[in-house]
Amino acid sequence: MLTHPNFDPVALSIPEFSLLGLDIGPINVHWYGIMYLCGFSAAWILGMYRAKQSWTPVVRRQIEDMIFYAAIGVVAGGRLGYVLFYGFSDFLEDPLWLFKLWDGGMSFHGGMIGVMVAMAYYCRKLNKNFVDIMDFGVVLAPLGMGFGRFGNFIGQELWGRETDVSWGMVFPKDPEALARHPSQLYQVFLEGIVLFSVLWWFSRKPRPRGVISGLFLVIYGLGRFIVEFVREPDAHLQFVAFEWMTRGQQLSLPMIIFGGLLIYWGYTHPRFAPAEVEEKNNDKVEAKEKKETKENKETKDKEKKNRKKKNK
Repeated sequence: MLTHPNFDPVALSIPEFSLLGLDIGPINVHWYGIMYLCGFSAAWILGMYRAKQSWTPVVRRQIEDMIFYAAIGVVAGGRLGYVLFYGFSDFLEDPLWLFKLWDGGMSFHGGMIGVMVAMAYYCRKLNKNFVDIMDFGVVLAPLGMGFGRFGNFIGQELWGRETDVSWGMVFPKDPEALARHPSQLYQVFLEGIVLFSVLWWFSRKPRPRGVISGLFLVIYGLGRFIVEFVREPDAHLQFVAFEWMTRGQQLSLPMIIFGGLLIYWGYTHPRFAPAEVEEKNNDKVEAKEKKETKENKETKDKEKKNRKKKNK
């Protein structure tokens, strides 16, 4: 049996201070927020690297806006999804509870819908195909999802059901002090490491439109569905169907089905995303011109120095 390290959920605390006559603080920076930052940073780095490929539907200078819109979708959709899927009765009693983010409560499925809405706006703005952008974007998401689950582990949230396995863990915040599955770490492995590894490998070359998104939905949905069997159900919901199905499983099942249909549609009606070839070629030409300009300048400087030496 293991014991949770009982991390302090606050990574950094800034005491109260005065600025321009105003009292500010204290400010607490939580590990969960840092995990979000790590996730968005990882997505940006991976997106910048993958966008260098000639066949991708975006260029590097478009990545920052893409990540920005996705971040808004994750936060807004995650909160709205939690309220609608897990706490709608609380919302009806107190509509302002929606904005009480400090009380906690984010939903992956809501965040996913939020990202889809944000990407739809992004595609309309840049006149791009929605499925092409989602195929590109889902590859960037798993590491951030893994970071988020590790944030749950640090904060002792969403722990597993009681178990007698040797790696069962006692969480200090658990009032029952039971040995439980560290289900957050299972999700770090499945949603973060496994999902990212498969998608990154699979997307290393062009695939039919919709197939990468479909694979994301199937792998995440299956992983989440399985982990829910050892994850403690939400106390206020318990089982929502058949006396064994949790809300997480209920929301993941449509993902698995729709993902499978997307993969089937992609391979039976193969179409490929049009790469931003012209813009990428322009970037290459611009880089080549800069390099040539630099070389010409260096040559002229050398000639100038040689003339000065001769004159001496």
